[in-house]
Amino acid sequence: MDKLLYVAMTGASQTMLAQGANSNNLANVSTPGFRADYAHFRSMPVYGAGYPSRVYAMTERSGTDMSKGPMNATGNEMDIAVNGEGWIAVQAKDGTEAYTRAGDLRVTQNGLLVTGGGNVVLGDNGPITMPPASKVQFGADGTISIKPLGEQTTQMTVLARIKLVNPPENQLQKGEDGLMRLPGGKTAPADANVKIVSGMLEGSNVNIAEALVNMIDLQRQYEMQVRIMRDAEQNADSAKQLLQLA
Repeated sequence: MDKLLYVAMTGASQTMLAQGANSNNLANVSTPGFRADYAHFRSMPVYGAGYPSRVYAMTERSGTDMSKGPMNATGNEMDIAVNGEGWIAVQAKDGTEAYTRAGDLRVTQNGLLVTGGGNVVLGDNGPITMPPASKVQFGADGTISIKPLGEQTTQMTVLARIKLVNPPENQLQKGEDGLMRLPGGKTAPADANVKIVSGMLEGSNVNIAEALVNMIDLQRQYEMQVRIMRDAEQNADSAKQLLQLA
């Protein structure tokens, strides 16, 4: 009886974790460049003396969906999207180099070029700073050209170039902040073959219909596990009554 209760209890708790991962996907349906997470169940033996027959359920993030999101035209000169394969290099909040497909760029009060999530965009020589400008232009190779504020010239001045990389996707690991990183703190070299387009944003690759169906399915799984726990309790009570009659 305790085996049944143990499996049902772990199944319910792990289903809640899977529901959390699915809810996070749903919450990021509108997040530019977001990559959905997979959550899979598997059975694991309980290690230790006296428990060779015990098995529990475990939810694990088995990977990230690397498929591309839809390309949406915005007309905003500060919006960019990676055209095809590749990633934009940014500095994460912890100071490490990470990679994203989110190209919703803006300039902070301190002049730093950052993504919508507040991560500093990296160039070939480190973080990119932007002086006041009346016009900003992004080249296909990541080159940033500006027209300084107050100048009457029609010519654009090349300021910096965004670091664009293309590491093998099977080596990338998604962090809790949603950014991609190479294992062991490694950094990817700039890749001249990666191109961007301006005035566009890549949307999230979350399939909202699939995520909603998955949410309902996980809720039913949770209810089933709770029902099994109740049945186990009722069976235990019935067995206790039979023993008392004997």
